[in-house]
Amino acid sequence: MFCHDFQVVLQEVPGEISLCFSISGCPLRCEGCHSPFLWKEGNGIRLTSEYFQKRLDQYTGFASCVLFMGGEWHPGTLVERLIHARQQGYRTCLYTGADQIPPEILEHLTYIKTGKWDKDLGGLGCKTTNQIFREVGTNRVLNHLFIRN
Repeated sequence: MFCHDFQVVLQEVPGEISLCFSISGCPLRCEGCHSPFLWKEGNGIRLTSEYFQKRLDQYTGFASCVLFMGGEWHPGTLVERLIHARQQGYRTCLYTGADQIPPEILEHLTYIKTGKWDKDLGGLGCKTTNQIFREVGTNRVLNHLFIRN
């Protein structure tokens, strides 16, 4: 699994400071995707357990969540990283354009964003969006946290 980009982000998971890993090789190729460079498998650096641990250690006590932008097409590696992050005390999140993901991934997530990007419906900040952001444990939809009054 390759990580094209690593950032610390504040808005993607409400109430969390998230370590965001953008995973390359996305097979969905949503029309209007803001990150088509993530379509090519192998873009970026290999997300080894050593690199991942270094990032977790670097932000211990500051960040509270680990966010994967994609990666569900590498279920084994993704689950390993999710388990590791949770063992280190982080909450976990996956942003996917898919409508559903396998239960063996879902069980290791605190939050999930599902649904392809549709420019006519907008993203999570739009009331018309087809995308859903939810807390996995309670199945509570949290889209309202993205909509500005």
